Amino acid sequence: MRHNLAASILLSPLLFSAAAVASSPATDAPASTHLRPVSTGVTYPQLVSSPDINLPSTAFNAWSPASSEVVLQLKVDATGAVQEAQVVKSLNPQLNAPVLSAVRNFRFRPATLDKQAVPVDMNLVIQVQR
Repeated sequence: MRHNLAASILLSPLLFSAAAVASSPATDAPASTHLRPVSTGVTYPQLVSSPDINLPSTAFNAWSPASSEVVLQLKVDATGAVQEAQVVKSLNPQLNAPVLSAVRNFRFRPATLDKQAVPVDMNLVIQVQR
């Protein structure tokens, strides 16, 4: 017990001085007063053209909802073409093939990073109505 008490009494001044050093402000260079806009330099792809989606008459049954969403994951390459399109979520599997076929023919203005066209991955939600 005496050893613990003696050690804590001897170490306590060291802890106080360490806390004082840790709380003192660092001397940084003066902050610049020039304001700069926050920007990552990225622009997202923009849809330029999209063909009509031709759905078969059997795609909607009497019990199916009047509208449905098909969520796709795809890559828009540096030329604006759709690559690697796949269905991520769909309520009606009969909609998947015609929607995928149409989306593969979509054309985008490509995404840019620092004014250079770059490929990007994106999710696209297609709202299909009767």
